[in-house]
Amino acid sequence: MDAWFRQDGYQVRLEWGPDGVTALGADCAVLVIVDVLSFTTSVDIAVSRGARIVPLRWKDEAAAAQARLAGLPVGEAFHNKLSLRPSSLTSIEAGTTLALPSPNGATLCDLASRTSAQVLTGCLRNADAVAARARELAGDRPIGVIAGGERWRLPGDPLRPCWEDLLGAGAIISALRVGRSPEAEMAALTYAATGASLLRECVGAKELIAAGYPDDVRLATEVNVSTAIPQLRDGVLS
Repeated sequence: MDAWFRQDGYQVRLEWGPDGVTALGADCAVLVIVDVLSFTTSVDIAVSRGARIVPLRWKDEAAAAQARLAGLPVGEAFHNKLSLRPSSLTSIEAGTTLALPSPNGATLCDLASRTSAQVLTGCLRNADAVAARARELAGDRPIGVIAGGERWRLPGDPLRPCWEDLLGAGAIISALRVGRSPEAEMAALTYAATGASLLRECVGAKELIAAGYPDDVRLATEVNVSTAIPQLRDGVLS
């Protein structure tokens, strides 16, 4: 891939979705996955309570079956007691290991694990803590922030860049103050201009609120209330 697509020459870089992992994964020492509604918010809540999350690719039945054979509960979308819903994890017990599939965040974690980068997950709740850890891990090498985006309900599930992940990425990048690419700078400036104030009005939040999940949106809009730093090690976020 050509160097300009990798945002070569910048220490802090921003890209979107699976192709963003491919573009930045070869150069970056750290990849930070951001999927605010809802995977990385759910991970923050679980890890902050001493639980562990195994990210599974979406609709990977073999991976889900393997997790069950290993004795792990598998949270299916928004339907199980422990699930992708952040509010379902606020009482998760310390020591629990939960396999959690999602079409964006968990799938991107799996893809990022195949690069040589250290993989973190971040959201608005733990933005400053994750940024500090990314700096520590990267040293003088680049950091890539991957905004997960959502999916259009169209054939092929094309990527839909979304407001909530732009804000989450911008919050993390705002704490990474040097060497930002134009793409990363744009996210930081957007976050500086709006904070989390508009998140409840975005498409993804309205969809969850209409479905009866306002608490999930409320949890996702809380900024720097957590010092949890989920890091992927041997396929587990802890």
